[in-house]
Amino acid sequence: MKNLILTLALVVCAATFAQEPSKNQRKRSVVYDFKSKAVSDTDTIPGFQTQKEKLKITGIIYESDGKTPAKNVILYIYQADEEGEYHAQKVDGKRVLRHEGWARTDENGRYTFYTFVPGTYWSGKSMKQIHGMIQEPSTDKTYSINQFVFDNDPMLSKSCRKKIAKYGLNNILKLERDDHGMLIGTRDIVLSDEIHHL
Repeated sequence: MKNLILTLALVVCAATFAQEPSKNQRKRSVVYDFKSKAVSDTDTIPGFQTQKEKLKITGIIYESDGKTPAKNVILYIYQADEEGEYHAQKVDGKRVLRHEGWARTDENGRYTFYTFVPGTYWSGKSMKQIHGMIQEPSTDKTYSINQFVFDNDPMLSKSCRKKIAKYGLNNILKLERDDHGMLIGTRDIVLSDEIHHL
């Protein structure tokens, strides 16, 4: 039983790291679907108004030097609802998720999403997480980034925290409440640091 728990913990932790896109993902990535929308540095995820744990995620995306703000970078995120459901459907032959959004960094590299804390699937045995993808403007390079996870999530194990620290990642959101009761989480992203494989 102890080995089973350890295996599950490692699988759950591995899921928080970016995965290399498959051949099919490279052909048509959902990150490009923003082209039919007006994209600014701020987006509101559908369902934001009706969910209980409203959340604002903000931060700065930096170039690979870790100092220069990266402007015009597209950050695409998607997530489950508070019950852990992704609500995928096909629209015009494309897979569309109900809770997804796009932000284009401003001249200071800043992005903001208004969303909510997602639920979990696997009967609550997995971490709460928000998935993300980046499209860099100069190279048109698109890739997944390490998932946004939550510091107060009981499924974020000590061993997973150690792995995240080992790679020097900052994808753990430490949430605080503002005066209106909204949760606030900050995550800065350095473009070259975002792909890690376990």
